[in-house]
This record gives sequence, structure tokens and C-alpha cells, in this order.
Amino acid sequence: MTTRQTRSVGDGSLLRRYEYDDGWVVAADVGVDDEAISVDTVGDTAIVVIEGDGEPAESEFELPGTAEHVSVTNGVLTIEGDR
Repeated sequence: MTTRQTRSVGDGSLLRRYEYDDGWVVAADVGVDDEAISVDTVGDTAIVVIEGDGEPAESEFELPGTAEHVSVTNGVLTIEGDR
């Protein structure tokens, strides 16, 4: 396993990208309820919308490829893809 990228995005959420021989995983600890997160992937771009008390916050980031699986569990967004 190789960690390729670790960075804070926007409101301090931590984004990590892991690369494996057969695939990759991008994980972000967004720290909100699962129901407040909406994710759409288009090609190699992820679009994340977080609903809060005010206006929704939208963020985009590049993925290492096309997403095969997206999940949100306990405020952690996970996007997985194949090589």
C-alpha cells in the first residue's frame, strides 16, 4: 500500500489517497452525519455536497480514476476504484 496524498480540504476535513496494486481508495473524514453528505462522481471527479444549517457546502476533487464504489459511514466518505 502506498499513501500518495494527505491534505486538508475546505473546512479542515482530512483527505487521504491510498494506492494498491489492484485499485485505490480515497477517504475523507468530513465529520458530519451520514445523511448530510451527498456524493456524485463524474469521470475522475468527485462532487461532495454537505447540507448544514445554512447554505449547502460543495467541494470537488480529482480521483485517481473512475469510481467503482462510494460509501459514507460515521462521517467518513470512502471512494474506491480499480486499476
